[in-house]
Amino acid sequence: MEFLRPDSWREALRLRAERPAATVLAGGTDVMVEVNFGHRCPDALLDLTGIGELADWSESAGRLRIGAGLPYTRLIDELGDRLPGLAMAARTVGSPQIRNRGTLGGNLGSGSPAGDGHPPLLTSDALVEVESVRGSRTIPITEFFTGVKRTALAEDELIAAVHVSPASGPQQFAKVGTRNAMVIAVCTFAVSLHPESQRVGTGVGSAGPTPFRATEAEDFLAAELDWDAGELPERTAQRFGELVSAATRPIDDVRGTADYRRHAVGVLARRTLRRVWQDYRTGRSQCA
Repeated sequence: MEFLRPDSWREALRLRAERPAATVLAGGTDVMVEVNFGHRCPDALLDLTGIGELADWSESAGRLRIGAGLPYTRLIDELGDRLPGLAMAARTVGSPQIRNRGTLGGNLGSGSPAGDGHPPLLTSDALVEVESVRGSRTIPITEFFTGVKRTALAEDELIAAVHVSPASGPQQFAKVGTRNAMVIAVCTFAVSLHPESQRVGTGVGSAGPTPFRATEAEDFLAAELDWDAGELPERTAQRFGELVSAATRPIDDVRGTADYRRHAVGVLARRTLRRVWQDYRTGRSQCA
């Protein structure tokens, strides 16, 4: 196995163009597990962990740019107040050691339907910035996932950053697994309220071939909610859960059956909705 470790982003893009079949290492928390268990035997590894500019974030014109190499630990500590839903999801990723190493860019690059960071990004209309020697472009998060562990990345492209607006309202994330963290999700759900535009964002994970938004449920809820912070009718919560559940396309696997996933996602949708609406009504700042 050849080990490629560029010192700069420019060099990384050059190597990616020359060796498009090389497996990208952006933290290694997924890739090295597969290598160690013999599930993957790459001819070459392209290690991006030494590129400092990837492990940083900035804010401009009201948008956050999160470098693809920013570890989950820093995302929680430095951006948890502005991206509470994403920070909640990040807290469920592995152990502290894994969060010190794992990155949002690596999570996106794997394209897994079970990636914990994906649903919160879907709720906030994030953009994925990708680059190659040919130039850069941004891909809406709703168009980034194209199939099971497949993405819209061209073979010579690398993920540079994620662009997302700070939360404009309360956010929530919930996950079902055999334990609270350090486990691949059976299913996940995220919800964000956007009070200024009276919109609702959702994100569903591990309940279909790709992470996705439950758009019919979003439209229903945005029309039903009393944005003057009234009570949340139980029938609204129930119907929201039903619509989210109906949007899923789960499978049976070793972690759970399709029927269980379909049911569990509906439960998560109702629970997170009640929590996020309570936060909205009380004006409580969220602690991620």
